[in-house]
Amino acid sequence: MFDQIDELGVNTVRMLSVEMIEEANSGHPGLPLGAAPMAYALWTKHLKINPASHMSWINRDRFVLSAGHGSAMLYSLLHLAGYDLTISDLKKFRQWNSKTPGHPEYGQTDGVEATAGPLGQGLAMAVGMAMAEEHLAAKYNRPDFQMINHYTYTLVGDGDLSEGISHEAASLAGHLKLGKLIALYDSNDILLDGPAENSFTENIGRRFESYGWQHILVEDGNNLEAIDAAIRLAKQNLSKPTIIEVKTTIGYASPNQGTNKVHGTPLGVEGINKLRQNLGWNQEPFTVPSEVEERFEQTLRIRGREAEADWQELFTNYQHIYPDLANELLDGFNNKTLINMDEVVPHYGKTEKIATRNASEKAINRLVEVMPSLWGGAADLASSNKTRMKNQGDFLPANYAGRNIWFGVREFAMAATMNGIALHGGTRIFGGTFFVFTDYLRAAIRLAALQKIPVIYVLTHDSIAVGEDGPTHQPVETLASLRCIPNVQVIRPADGNETSAAWKLALETTDKPTVLVLSRQSLSTLPISSTKVFEGVTKGGYIVSEPKDGKMTGILIATGSEVNLAVQAQKELTKKNQSVRVVSMPSFDRFESQSEEYKEVVLPSRIEKRMTIEAASTFGWDRYAGPLGIKIGVDKFGASAPGELVMDKYGFNVDNVVSKFMELG
Repeated sequence: MFDQIDELGVNTVRMLSVEMIEEANSGHPGLPLGAAPMAYALWTKHLKINPASHMSWINRDRFVLSAGHGSAMLYSLLHLAGYDLTISDLKKFRQWNSKTPGHPEYGQTDGVEATAGPLGQGLAMAVGMAMAEEHLAAKYNRPDFQMINHYTYTLVGDGDLSEGISHEAASLAGHLKLGKLIALYDSNDILLDGPAENSFTENIGRRFESYGWQHILVEDGNNLEAIDAAIRLAKQNLSKPTIIEVKTTIGYASPNQGTNKVHGTPLGVEGINKLRQNLGWNQEPFTVPSEVEERFEQTLRIRGREAEADWQELFTNYQHIYPDLANELLDGFNNKTLINMDEVVPHYGKTEKIATRNASEKAINRLVEVMPSLWGGAADLASSNKTRMKNQGDFLPANYAGRNIWFGVREFAMAATMNGIALHGGTRIFGGTFFVFTDYLRAAIRLAALQKIPVIYVLTHDSIAVGEDGPTHQPVETLASLRCIPNVQVIRPADGNETSAAWKLALETTDKPTVLVLSRQSLSTLPISSTKVFEGVTKGGYIVSEPKDGKMTGILIATGSEVNLAVQAQKELTKKNQSVRVVSMPSFDRFESQSEEYKEVVLPSRIEKRMTIEAASTFGWDRYAGPLGIKIGVDKFGASAPGELVMDKYGFNVDNVVSKFMELG
């Protein structure tokens, strides 16, 4: 039962939110005013969290504010819940270096489970969290030991559900029967530009039911009892995810309530005064009434402390009976590999040829045998991306312990759910598709980079060598576009050994996403020991072959399949009395992070005769080619023909490389 203190609590959330926005003269008051009741009911009656643990308790419930523009409401709730967020922090809303940025930022604010704001992605990340919960529960729970057993909640708006990713993510969640996923839908019929009916008139309930969700309608968004009953009903259905559609009034009780005018504009002094009058609010700004403080203590905080204490006692017994499983579970949450990956991943001899996508497959299947936390899949391209793990089962409702995920043709949702899986913790996740479809992933890759989470993208068919599929499937501009995203590790291996080294680096990296850019065609093993290759890939760029006479006068710099081309061209240039070094540059970002001394060793500034070779856009290569260098690349779209012919026609052959280099004088 709810009482007058709860009504006061709802209004405390509302007023803290609009006061933050007013203080900053920037923000979105519409959502907090309308959605505060549903958020309050969830947090005080249901959400199983312990703010005193600062998100370290692995079995806590997760809450994702997908409608991230309503961040002021989330910060108000976090403060009331007892996270490390003070009134002083609330007053610094949207200010430089504050804990309360304009949209929720994971890692910046205690209690924020996911960076949100790009609409629709929060819902998809919540789907990923629910997937991780089911997977870990299936692997580690035992009779009488429900070590992983929690709910994932997300709050979405009309804008979230307008985005295409909501269709992809909701479809996947329904198919997977993620019954512990509950979405609260702030259904106010208003979008930023005006009434939703101008562009968004579908029946959300029927849409989600067609995906396999349960739909519950709450007609009065201020009715705490009805909202609470809906959440309780949703929690009882463990075979379907649930969307609770709560009809609300955007900007409730403010002068422009029910209109888009209150979506993203501060209320102003007159608006705040009118709101105070309508809510019967007589407190000073940024005041939390003592009875509201006590209500959060007696409900959310005590419930959370007791729940975690019970769990810790259960886990102690679990450790005694299942020590290996307990250690494995904790290792997964700590991103520990506990293996010497140099010894686990394949090494290749000088006579071997293998496509780097196939080398990746071999690495995955070696690693999955010794790394229990590793799992992943592809966007309906596992057979082409070579991401299938043998003898590991499929992640489906009948077998949530399976490690092969069928994401379906849902590239954007795949990448965003991967973010949610990584944010949940406990596993290492990878996902595959064709490299050219990176544009479907890009917004989620960007959020992975912002959140500093170590997801791994297995992106194959990396160049115009794709051949017959033609320019629609030939990613000429994609490498350059990924390299310019901050905090993304991009690696384009040149052979099997570089691919194994790339996987090693990807799994050792815990603070950023890794993009593995892999070939369809077979590549010869580089004429250098695998030990030196592993060392070189770690540094991002390294010397593959020196001129035989030791009198270097030029450098060929290449990535991926073109490194072998550079080695072949070096031999022909030697016949023409040209002493050139071959450098492999699998990762710009790793090379740039090396010392100036190391970079000078690999690319001596005194050597101005340089050529870069990559079957992709030349954009970004100037830094290595130098002012006098030549760049061989692809600065136009590709063509449809056999891959070897396309490469030849675009100048990726020994004769062209040699002749162009000779033009340097």
